[in-house]
Amino acid sequence: MVDQSPEFEQLLTPEGERVSNPDLDPWVADVTGEKLAALYEDMLVVRRIDTEATALQRQGELGLWPPLLGQEAAQIGSARATRDDDFIFPSYRENAVAYVRGVPSADIVRVWRGNAQSGWDPYKHQLAAPNIIIGAQTLHAVGWAVGAKHDGVDSVAVTYFGDGATSEGDVNEAMVFAASFQAPVVFFCQNNQWAISEPVGLQAVRSIADRAPGFGIPSMRVDGNDVLAVMAATRIALDRARRGEGPTFIEAVTYRMGPHTTADDPTRYRDKTELEAWKLRDPILRLKRLLDSLGLLTPELVARTQATEDQVAADLRAGCIGMPDPEPLTVFDNVYSTPHATLDRERDQYAAYLASFEAGTSSNAPAGGHA
Repeated sequence: MVDQSPEFEQLLTPEGERVSNPDLDPWVADVTGEKLAALYEDMLVVRRIDTEATALQRQGELGLWPPLLGQEAAQIGSARATRDDDFIFPSYRENAVAYVRGVPSADIVRVWRGNAQSGWDPYKHQLAAPNIIIGAQTLHAVGWAVGAKHDGVDSVAVTYFGDGATSEGDVNEAMVFAASFQAPVVFFCQNNQWAISEPVGLQAVRSIADRAPGFGIPSMRVDGNDVLAVMAATRIALDRARRGEGPTFIEAVTYRMGPHTTADDPTRYRDKTELEAWKLRDPILRLKRLLDSLGLLTPELVARTQATEDQVAADLRAGCIGMPDPEPLTVFDNVYSTPHATLDRERDQYAAYLASFEAGTSSNAPAGGHA
C-alpha cells in the first residue's frame, strides 16, 4: 500500500507543488532553477541507464541486473549532497549513485556482465564496489568513518541499504559501533517497500527510522520520491557528521517499481493496484511538474536531456557489447592488498591447469591423416 504516514518530511508533493518545511527549507535554499533542471536531467539519465541495462540483460548481454526504477530521487538527491572526499559504500542497486560519482556507464554494468569483481576503481571515485552480501557494507562504512575521525579529517562515510537489510545483524552491529565511537557516517535506508517478495510490514511494525534512536543515533524519515527533501536530509546528516556529532540514520520512503532483479517476477507477490498507486508518486514526474509550473521546462531543456540520455545509452550499449573477456588468471588479481603465498601457489596451479589444455591439444593430434 502507499505510505500515507504524516511523519515523513516533504518539500515537493506528488503534484509538483513546492511546500514549505522550516526544518528542511534552509538546506536547499541554494537550489536554483538551474540546479533543479540538473537534478531532473540526472534522474532522466539514470532511468535511461536502467532501461538500457534491463534490455541488455533480456538480450543475453548481462547475466543479471538490479533495476532502480522509482528510486531515482532517493539516490540522486543524496549522492548530489556529498563531497568528492566523502566515501560511499553502496549495496548493489545504487547505479544512480555510481553515475553521480563519475563512473562510466559501461563500468556500471561490468560486474553484471561477469567481467570483473568491481566495475570501477573504488579509490578513484570514492565509491566501494557493489556489495551483494546484504548489509555488510554498513560495517565497512563505519570502519572507514572511524579511520577518518582518527585522521582528523571531516570526510564522511555514506552507506546505502534497503529495508530488508535492517533485519540483518550486520546493519545493527554497524549502528552499535557507529554510536559507540561517534563515527561520521550516514546510514541511508531506501525503504522501497519490498525485500524481494517480503513486504516491509512483515519485519517493521513501526517506521524503520524509529529503530535508530534505540542505538543512540538520531534519525529522519523523508519522502524518498522527493529529490529536494532527500537532498536536504542528507545535507543535515553530513553537516552533523562533519561537526563531530556522529552518525545519522535516514529512512527514504520510496518504492521499487520494477522487479528486485531481472530474475524476479513481482507480479507473483505484488498487487497491481499497489504499483499503480505508487506510479502517481513518480519522482521524475513530480519534478517535471514543478519545472513546468516555474516555466523552466523549456524545449531547450527537453532537447538537451534527451540528447544526453541517448548518448549515455549508446555508450552503455557499445561499451557493454564491446567489452573484452578478462584473461582467466586475472581472477587472482586484487584479492589481497599484499603478496600472499597461498594465492600465489593457487595462481601457479591454475596456470599449469590452463596450459595442460594447450599441451593436450598438440600431443593428441592424429598422425598420418588417420583418425
